[in-house]
Amino acid sequence: MPTEGTGESGAEPTLQAVAEPEREFAEIEVDAPVVGIVMGSKSDMAAMEAAEQELNNRGIRCEVRVMSAHREPDKVADYARNAKMRGLRVIIAGAGLSAALPGVVAAHCDLPVIGVPLTTRSSVAGGLDALLAIAQMPPGVPVACVGVDNPRNAAVLAARILGR
Repeated sequence: MPTEGTGESGAEPTLQAVAEPEREFAEIEVDAPVVGIVMGSKSDMAAMEAAEQELNNRGIRCEVRVMSAHREPDKVADYARNAKMRGLRVIIAGAGLSAALPGVVAAHCDLPVIGVPLTTRSSVAGGLDALLAIAQMPPGVPVACVGVDNPRNAAVLAARILGR
């Protein structure tokens, strides 16, 4: 006769025994970041710092990473696939020119992704190229889009998504 918390053989835990620790772990408060901030190049760091600063001012933990959708597609895909498991709840992705990063991130995870179109010295029409690349995503791959060079609004939107 199996005892509570063990299977037929006495070695395998039952569903109830497994669910109990998971419930306890879910109640533990951790200091893991809840917002990921990613950008395609180190040159985007100065602009994207406004998002990090806004989140910090609101007491929202975040992490900042640089990864290129074009030069490091596997790294971007791995980051996006594992983001939810690591505790992230929203991702802010800044990119210029073809601005593929927000869409690639959104294609590999089901978290809300907020795209920030950034201008560069070779941008077309003051960042219109990046804006359209982010805003014109195909059905089933949604990316929210804030104004050109406005990462602070992305952080405000992330805070609202989080209910803060």
